[in-house]
Amino acid sequence: MKKHIIAALCLSLSVLSVQAQAEDSAPVDVVLIGGGIMSTTLGTYLEELEPDWTIAMYERLDKVAEESSNGWNNAGTGHSAFCEMNYTPEREDGTIDVSKPPKITEGFEISRQFWAHQVKRGVLENPHSFINTTPHMSFVWGDDNVAYLHKRYDTMQQNALYKGMQYSEDPAQIKQWAPLIMEGRDPSQKVAATWMPVGTDVNYGEITRQLAGSLTKHDRFTLSLNSEVRDIKRNDDGTWKVTVADLSNNGQETSVNAKFVFIGAGGAALPLLQKSGIPEADGYAGFPVGGQFLVTTNPEVVSRHNVKAYGKAAVGSPPMSVPHIDARQIDGKSAVLFGPFATFSTKFLKNGSLTDLFGSMTTSNTWPMAQVGMDHFDLVQYLVGQLMLSEDDRFEALREYYPEARKADWKLWTAGQRVQIIKKNADGDGILQFGTEVVSSEDGSISALLGASPGASTAAPIMLHLMEKVFKDKVASEQWQAKLKEIIPSYGQSMDNNAELISQVRGYTNNVLQLEGADAAPSNEEKEVTAQL
Repeated sequence: MKKHIIAALCLSLSVLSVQAQAEDSAPVDVVLIGGGIMSTTLGTYLEELEPDWTIAMYERLDKVAEESSNGWNNAGTGHSAFCEMNYTPEREDGTIDVSKPPKITEGFEISRQFWAHQVKRGVLENPHSFINTTPHMSFVWGDDNVAYLHKRYDTMQQNALYKGMQYSEDPAQIKQWAPLIMEGRDPSQKVAATWMPVGTDVNYGEITRQLAGSLTKHDRFTLSLNSEVRDIKRNDDGTWKVTVADLSNNGQETSVNAKFVFIGAGGAALPLLQKSGIPEADGYAGFPVGGQFLVTTNPEVVSRHNVKAYGKAAVGSPPMSVPHIDARQIDGKSAVLFGPFATFSTKFLKNGSLTDLFGSMTTSNTWPMAQVGMDHFDLVQYLVGQLMLSEDDRFEALREYYPEARKADWKLWTAGQRVQIIKKNADGDGILQFGTEVVSSEDGSISALLGASPGASTAAPIMLHLMEKVFKDKVASEQWQAKLKEIIPSYGQSMDNNAELISQVRGYTNNVLQLEGADAAPSNEEKEVTAQL
């Protein structure tokens, strides 16, 4: 009996000793929470900008890229704003608001430059494993929608970012672009489409895995899997104590001190940000929305659909309801996905807990959440309607875009969870905000990424802006400026309606990423693009 007691005391003292050593040890430079596209992108930036920094990444699952970054858990569209009509609403006077697309398009072009640079460094391998040319298409029917799409096309043509986009109301032409959409369709139905040949399909899970794999080759980087961050507290010296549970060892907790913490944990980012206690987190809340897709891998279907065709959401529907039928290349498999069909769960992660939503509710965000529920009753109605859909209802929705679809070819797939931002405005009222937002402490020592789409597709510019916010002095230095311009050749310049710069950048990334439209051999101009820009 005494032996057992002594052994237990020794074990307890050993655990306490390990914890004390962790707490007393010198802080690491950076802690990255979450093994997704955001954390691996930031880690890759920092490894190149500051190779002597120590970086620790913690992921609660047994692999990286298993939540929102996973190829089967997101649309992989690239969100380059070529085809997403919810980004271009029609104003009351009948004109089209195209203020948002250029920001998104340029953001995606920055991501392409970031990936191209990593290919050149050998960090990313075989571009076809993660990015492939897949034209982006907007498709509508009915007089009003056709008139809208024509105006959208005419307005977007005024910006060089959308050079090459084509418009047609000719069923024969649209059939050439996307045969499955037109075959079996009522010939009297008025249709229209835009077609953008430089669109792409992207596997963000594969990018994440390759970035993480490269980072682990560096001595000053550590990746801890099955490691759940459970608490974040500020130390007296301004660093952060991050408490981590080893899920592969009965949840045994240790801690690490860090000079800078980035919370890139998808839906779990909000609860962790709240634990930090920074005032900037007050008033933020999250609204979880899941999604399902119909999927086919039938070669007869897949071989005849090589576009991403986005439709127009019904009047009053929220942005996440935009239907699309997408060609995908995921982990070496070709597929076509149609959806999304919304689901609702109180989980903030696909592998999360049903208590996530309730655990995030505080005295400062409960009222804003209630206000959003009252002000966005159309969203509530939409979700209720989606939850009531039958198998036949979902299939009929598919047949609006693929009239000759066969039910036997398709199966239902549950994708990832997204947590939309709810925040207080200047008047203290709650607003539902789509998109992503970086929330940082005043001293820049901790940051979190909240929100959803467009996220993965613009990870490179989002993390670039984060560094500009939290590492201002470093970004302003000659060393970082030179390196950032090497990583992102267009850095410091705007591509918005800049035809020459757009041509140079797309030519450069097309060649490095082996996309259609690339020259057989890069031109001298493209070889020198990094130095020139």
